[in-house]
Amino acid sequence: MAAASKFWPIVTMPIENEGDVVAVRQRAHRVAELLGFDRQDQTRIATAVSELARNAFGYAGGGRAEFALDATASPQSFVVRICDKGPGIADLQTILDGQYRSSSGMGLGLVGARRLMDTFNIDSKVGKGTTVEVGHKLPSRLEPWPRAKLTEIASNLKKEASSDPLTALREQNRELMQSLEELRRREDESEQLNQELGDTNRGVVALYAELDGRAEQLRQASELKTRFLSNMSHEFRTPLNSVLALSRLLLDRIDGELTPEQERQVGYIRRSAESLLELVNDMLDLAKVEAGKADVKPVRFAVTSLFGALRGALRPLLTTSSVELLFEPAQDLPTLYTDEAKVSQILRNLISNALKFTESGEVRVTARMGEDERYVIVTVRDTGIGIAPEDHERIFEEFSQVHTRLQRKVKGTGLGLPLSRSLARLLGGDLTVESVPGQGSVFTLEIPASAGEPDRESTSSLGNDGKSVLLIDDDETFRYVLRQIVGNESRYEFLEASGGEEGLKLAREKKPDVIILDLQMPTVDGFTVLQQLGADQRTNAIPVVVSTSMTIDDTLRSRLPDHIRLISKNAISRESVSSFLRDAIQSST
Repeated sequence: MAAASKFWPIVTMPIENEGDVVAVRQRAHRVAELLGFDRQDQTRIATAVSELARNAFGYAGGGRAEFALDATASPQSFVVRICDKGPGIADLQTILDGQYRSSSGMGLGLVGARRLMDTFNIDSKVGKGTTVEVGHKLPSRLEPWPRAKLTEIASNLKKEASSDPLTALREQNRELMQSLEELRRREDESEQLNQELGDTNRGVVALYAELDGRAEQLRQASELKTRFLSNMSHEFRTPLNSVLALSRLLLDRIDGELTPEQERQVGYIRRSAESLLELVNDMLDLAKVEAGKADVKPVRFAVTSLFGALRGALRPLLTTSSVELLFEPAQDLPTLYTDEAKVSQILRNLISNALKFTESGEVRVTARMGEDERYVIVTVRDTGIGIAPEDHERIFEEFSQVHTRLQRKVKGTGLGLPLSRSLARLLGGDLTVESVPGQGSVFTLEIPASAGEPDRESTSSLGNDGKSVLLIDDDETFRYVLRQIVGNESRYEFLEASGGEEGLKLAREKKPDVIILDLQMPTVDGFTVLQQLGADQRTNAIPVVVSTSMTIDDTLRSRLPDHIRLISKNAISRESVSSFLRDAIQSST
């Protein structure tokens, strides 16, 4: 070892008898102590060296132990080399793999020493002996040892008298007892920790069970809420639809002119009913989306047509000439295939909000394709009062409203924006906002341009002259409204029946071109009427439009034939009636 320049020798000892084995162990312990190792590392080093020295004496008849410091390592390393001139080890790899056992325990010393020390190298040749070199890094807290200081340690070691072997064995036993006590203490700590972990695991399991129970309760509560709102929808909507229909007839002057005061009063009635119906519809729609029961009904439509319908529907909201509602042309956009009703609902909410909170300037609606050509981006930009940054996400929370100086003047439910974002995500897109107080807001709707493969559409256009329409509905108010709307259309002959039985009779006798059918009727309901119409050769080819106050969802659609068109009574107007009558007659030809 002395020939190797990187090692600074400390001391060399012969191994010729049992006493030398004990002495080598003691010297290794002492050198480790002088070099600054803690007591545990001193014991590890001494034990490893003792095992190697015992192997050299037991299997080779003797050898020598060289102690040195590896000065080139960082940190420096205490190195011990045990050399012998014995027969060597023929099956070295088997021993190092821990697979060899002999009656004398051969192999345990090598494997144990390798585990106790940081470095381990062995060179053994059959008939030429064995050299084992082990090393242990000095604690990083120590400064590197200079060679002069190391020489001083070597001189002191030579002056120290060798201890009695019996004393050394007693010291070794004492160290072993201390090690056993330390192991016992750690075992007790481990057992205590395992017990605490077991208690914690039981607590976590109990917590998960409680959370699962609460989640199930919340799920049931959500289902009950949705079911309650769905069941009550008819009770809410029927009187509201009647109020809206009657007020519409009065405002349309179908039965004569109104005085300015009467017009104002009817307007108040209609606006109040519209606000209440809007709240009911938003609550129902939001509940269905949250419950995962809202479905997407894609149709093919053009953005320009959608903008045209929105322009006409929202023009009455322009109560002042200082605000202008602008729709930029969107001729370059392809035809979209998604749920037109839901897109229209989102944009109506956004535009009506923008008009409410814009005192002067403009509300501008634009549409363009996204960069990847798969999404269409619609923006509603206003020059209104704006929204503070901290409120950008809060406005999308249910029943949350931002307090502003205009809040008292405008009424709202706090459901429009949350519902709009939920609908946007249902369509596969999202709704975001950018706004600066005093500078206006920009709401951006991004949705896929296509929700799947479009249905084949009819492009034919036929006239409606000489066509007849049969309304089957037990609601006298609704029959009156439809009579006024359809009866004023010279192209249609209007027939009506107040019940299912009467309606079936008229359908067989008159063979109308279109039947408008209510579902909820006493004695013979609409489902029965549909069944009997389809079973009769005289009536099974007549197109039927179902007009109902029930919630239009998957459950209702599953009870009806696929070709039946569903119309909500709250969407009835002169334009909508003309549209679905025209479509129904075209589909039958």
